[in-house]
Amino acid sequence: MMKTVPLPVAPRNASPVSHLTSIHAVAPRGHYGNARYPGNCGGYLIRDLLQYFKPKRVFDPMSGSGTCRDVCQELGIEVVSADLHSGFDCSHPKNCDMVGEFDFVWIHPPYWRMKVYSNDPRDLSAARDLPEFLRKLSRVIVNCKHVLAPGGHLAILMGDYHDREIGFVPLTYHTKRLCFNAGLIQDCTDIVRFQHGNSSSSKTYKSTFIPGLHDICLIVKQQK
Repeated sequence: MMKTVPLPVAPRNASPVSHLTSIHAVAPRGHYGNARYPGNCGGYLIRDLLQYFKPKRVFDPMSGSGTCRDVCQELGIEVVSADLHSGFDCSHPKNCDMVGEFDFVWIHPPYWRMKVYSNDPRDLSAARDLPEFLRKLSRVIVNCKHVLAPGGHLAILMGDYHDREIGFVPLTYHTKRLCFNAGLIQDCTDIVRFQHGNSSSSKTYKSTFIPGLHDICLIVKQQK
């Protein structure tokens, strides 16, 4: 019988957030945002990243239930928060031209059609096929790059996707590729975020597959 083991011990360093490593396994989601909002993540990873990179101004263009906004307000960091539901389309360059410059951007895009949030054609989750989704995601990444100050960071939380029709879709790979194509550079290790409280964890499936219990936070940087 296999037994669970504790996470590896991280090496000591001068990090301002000593517990932040390549594995983020905090179980509670915290009091940030709205836990009933579908597909949202907890606020502790965002809080750890903000305390590590210490930005002065944050852009949150896919705010969902407002998790990143709540974290920024708690930490006293200026934040511009918007969402498609309030009429802000992050994939449209003119929208991003009006928001100014930031030293940190947080986005948590849909994992394509894993969860369809609306039938709005601007919604990434409503993309008809994978090429359309990637075109939309590419525009979002490019627009986020354009509002980043030199040396500023873009953090993207993304998970892979699988269904019977198309099979396995490595969205984390595609996201990283799109970031590199946009001229952004990776600044640190990928962070594996354990997904606690997934609705799928309480379901039983007749098909055979290896369940994914994590997503990936990719952190890229605007070159100086």
